[in-house]
Amino acid sequence: MELEFRMYLEKIDSPADLRKLPPEALGELAREIRELILDVVSRNGGHLGANLGTVELTLALHYVFDIPADSLVFDVGHQAYTHKIVTGRREFFQTLRQYGGCAGFPHPGESKFDACVAGHAGTAISTALGISAARVRAGRPEKAIAVVGDGSLNCGISLEGLNNAREGGKNLIIILNDNKMSISRNVGGVARSLNRIISGGFYNRFKTGAKRLLFRLPRHKTLHKLIRRFEDLIKYLILPGGLFEELGIRYIGPINGHSLPDLLYHLDHLKKQQNGPVLLHVVTEKGHGYEHARLNPARYHGVPGFCRETGAIVTSGKPTFSGAFGEAVCELARRNGDVHAITAAMTDGTGLAPFSKAFWERFHDVGIAEEHAVAFAAGLATAGERPVCAIYATFFQRALDCVYHDVVLPQLPVIFALDRAGAVEDGPTHHGIYDLGFLRALPGLVIMAPRSEAELRKMVAFAYELKCPVVIRYPRGGSRVPGDAPVAALELGRAEVVRPGSGPVIWAMGAEVDTALAVSDLLAERDCCVINARFLAPFDAEKARELAAGRMTVTIEDHVLSGGLASALDEALADVPHGRLLHFGWPADRPIPHGKVADLRRAFGLTAEAIAERIDGSL
Repeated sequence: MELEFRMYLEKIDSPADLRKLPPEALGELAREIRELILDVVSRNGGHLGANLGTVELTLALHYVFDIPADSLVFDVGHQAYTHKIVTGRREFFQTLRQYGGCAGFPHPGESKFDACVAGHAGTAISTALGISAARVRAGRPEKAIAVVGDGSLNCGISLEGLNNAREGGKNLIIILNDNKMSISRNVGGVARSLNRIISGGFYNRFKTGAKRLLFRLPRHKTLHKLIRRFEDLIKYLILPGGLFEELGIRYIGPINGHSLPDLLYHLDHLKKQQNGPVLLHVVTEKGHGYEHARLNPARYHGVPGFCRETGAIVTSGKPTFSGAFGEAVCELARRNGDVHAITAAMTDGTGLAPFSKAFWERFHDVGIAEEHAVAFAAGLATAGERPVCAIYATFFQRALDCVYHDVVLPQLPVIFALDRAGAVEDGPTHHGIYDLGFLRALPGLVIMAPRSEAELRKMVAFAYELKCPVVIRYPRGGSRVPGDAPVAALELGRAEVVRPGSGPVIWAMGAEVDTALAVSDLLAERDCCVINARFLAPFDAEKARELAAGRMTVTIEDHVLSGGLASALDEALADVPHGRLLHFGWPADRPIPHGKVADLRRAFGLTAEAIAERIDGSL
């Protein structure tokens, strides 16, 4: 059985091995690769739907092009598992997303076949265009291939790249992997245009029939030009290709992205031509080959693990911050008719699916366009509405200018909910550990971090009453605080003493209060005082100074040690007498790798045991 499973795949240690196979063997190889992806992701978790949808496309790209001489640039690298498997990482792929194992996204440090880091959407066209321009200048013929999919074409950076592709894009090939999805279903005018006629295949049938009719006429040069112009006219009338053609990008397609003969034929044609830029429109199905993922692509976009037989996704069944946020915003909207919810292609991930159904007229999914999401929220607030904008912390940094310019400067009452704040399994492209370094310097921006789901609910209501720009940041998953535990009243800029004590003072941010309490339990004889910071801006400098005299002060945060809680406390104590300071957080001098968060915490000394040992040794 194992031999059958590995009939072709076990022979592939590089793209050169792949090209030794006859074309008719690629279909069976695609099946074997899907089996491997399903096996590994069901155990380790990862991005399932997008990778199942790009198996044939990736195989065809490696079969036709000489990668890495030809550069393959993925837009959002969570569609690159097949690429990893056929570029010498077949066995290493078994360690996907494990600490010290295979990264979930392309990274040049992992393989020479990875042209660049690819974790955030929208960058592939611009990056590939830069590679193409450099090669054109050097007189080199190698191609730069941008694989754009999962809604990335909606992203403003992609549109900026398309706008500039005519310049220096002679060697540029853009593969539009159109699966009608980002994470949630694609939205917006570009998506509607792309999807308009794909399902029925009308264009290709009409073009073939029309050409057949014209070629029955006497053939001469004038007629050949007429045929070409007629083909262009059909594209302009029927297809979204007119948009690309007007930008100086030759448009081809759409073609079936699961048909290897079609893919090989068109890619071989593109390899030989030298008059780029050109875009090949490929239609794929997210979750292709696994019925559970095919029928519910949003749910199987990224999974923590699942049962292959039943499709059941592994969950803790416990309350989460995302779920509590979704409930809180729904409650806020029930009480206040001016509340709107905005997400950037993360309806399910941010907990806003219930809001989207209950208050659909006040729900806005703007696609992968974080800058637009923030500026759009500013427009709603300017017009008297009360927007709540939910974005993952790692993606929020893309919209920093709009946060400052459009929301903070005019002091508009926009609430930003930053989900996935802190370290996550996906690694350096997705860790939400830099946001406070960006945000804490902005004047008039209130920043809160809830310790528990119940405190998050109170913070959402509190933020609405403040009527100013507010950020609420919280991690993935849930807290260890019982759901019925009382939550002290919130007061702007005031911390909460969770556990009084005469010994070391431990300040903690958000869910790290649980870690601080565990440290306090381990150091019971030291009589630690545990503080829930609650507010990072304005920070409770008064409380910090009051408690610091003659005592060790400790900070614990799920953030880098620059710009967050440690920096806030250092600033508060800079000009007053205080005892020794110890700070615990992620180092800011190097990227934090991927892996299970528990493994990362152990590796970087951020477990309660490691923190307690260091505190005890410093007293």
